[in-house]
Amino acid sequence: MTDATTAAPARWRWLILGVMLAAEIMDLLDSTIVNVAGPDLERSLGASDLGLQWVIGGYALTLGAGLVLGGRLGDRFGRRRMFLVGLASFTLTSAACALAPTIGVLVVVRLLQGVAGAMLLPQGLGLLRENFSGKELAQVFGVFGPVLGLGGILGPLIGGGLIEADVFGLGWRAVFLVNVPVGLAALTISWRILPHRPGDRTVGVDLVGAAIVVAAAGLTVLPLSFGQEQGWPLWTWLSITAGLVGFVGFARQQRAASARGRTPLVVPGIFARPAYTLGLVGIALFFSALIGTQLILTLFLQVGHGFTAGQAGLGNLPVAVGTAIGGALSGAFLAERLGRAVLQLGAIVQIAGAALLWSELGTSEPFSVWQVVPGIATAGVGSGLVIAALFSIILAAVRDDEIGSASGVLTAVQSIASSIGVAVFGSTFFSAITSGSPAEAFRTTLLIQCCFLVVFLALTFLFPRKGREDELAPGTVVGDASPVTATTPD
Repeated sequence: MTDATTAAPARWRWLILGVMLAAEIMDLLDSTIVNVAGPDLERSLGASDLGLQWVIGGYALTLGAGLVLGGRLGDRFGRRRMFLVGLASFTLTSAACALAPTIGVLVVVRLLQGVAGAMLLPQGLGLLRENFSGKELAQVFGVFGPVLGLGGILGPLIGGGLIEADVFGLGWRAVFLVNVPVGLAALTISWRILPHRPGDRTVGVDLVGAAIVVAAAGLTVLPLSFGQEQGWPLWTWLSITAGLVGFVGFARQQRAASARGRTPLVVPGIFARPAYTLGLVGIALFFSALIGTQLILTLFLQVGHGFTAGQAGLGNLPVAVGTAIGGALSGAFLAERLGRAVLQLGAIVQIAGAALLWSELGTSEPFSVWQVVPGIATAGVGSGLVIAALFSIILAAVRDDEIGSASGVLTAVQSIASSIGVAVFGSTFFSAITSGSPAEAFRTTLLIQCCFLVVFLALTFLFPRKGREDELAPGTVVGDASPVTATTPD
């Protein structure tokens, strides 16, 4: 039977991919785009160091804490509805950030923006799986992964360019305003084309589990965001310990809830699959190294060599180009042909890029950004090779009815790992630069990056050999026979 229930998703699915990318890039850009706005915020709002920390770290705090809950809300109320709510909220809070009159108001709205992002971000993978299948799904991941990777990398580039251009005298406010027209356009298109598929109201929202995981994530991310500037006092270590204990308690509470016949926030069975659990460790290592070294490149240029926000942003361009090239190669044919071997190839290329960059930083000649371009571009190619296939290959370890939980946990781990990377690499760089040159400090962080990547490379041999594939027609949903209809308002 071919009617609107199946024809509409098939007709609009590539536009759906475009909307998903636009919305989720907005989310990811705001994780890094503010990093180069510090001096401008100090001049405009008189922001203190603590205020700047909250503007940058507060977003990561509420985003990381809410991702698992956001994924489950999508299961219950429908991914379309939660995507629209998250996108509208994110657009609104972006406008509010741009209009903030004081640093206190900006911090509060940034916290709310992170909550909106936590509702928005987990819905992307599920919506794509609902509308694509088979080889097309592999092609989607081939595009989706690299673009999301580029979203984080391009943050400093776009932010620096907007601040330097000072369009209409907006300064740092343009960094947030850029989300508004993109968000409104994506919201309008999404409302019209996203297939309406009701959520499963039998899926309960485990409020106790939600409270535990939000608290655990918050206790973990908070010191990672603020510990570096404060010299890692005792409270930061106690908070991290409490967060880790909270995650262990959450896992036990979820098993107990499942045993009593209640609907857990996360399907406990996913953690019984060694390939998936090891995949989470691999994602944590990879994104810690990736986001950490991106931060160090910006710090090296701005703190070490006095680059402006715009110049530091342009310094990230070779990484972005390299990532795009690697992602295109992986998504076009390497991931499909090589499976998990493309992850191994990507890790090796990244290590080679780090070794080349190590050599480039060891020269005694006056610094020029061109001397580090080959190394950072090579590392970018390796990153793109990995990102294009990583999520699809790891999700191959779980059953179709576990995809929602698996995707939510995976996204949360990625977010928290990014905060860990910022903390570890940032602390190492600032500690090393006090007793050496910026180049020596950068080289020290490269050693950490290589250690992370070597462990990641070893773990990839335990991942599934291929990414996920299913044989259903586009528009059908695995494990659910409920109809899909298009252009029905929520």
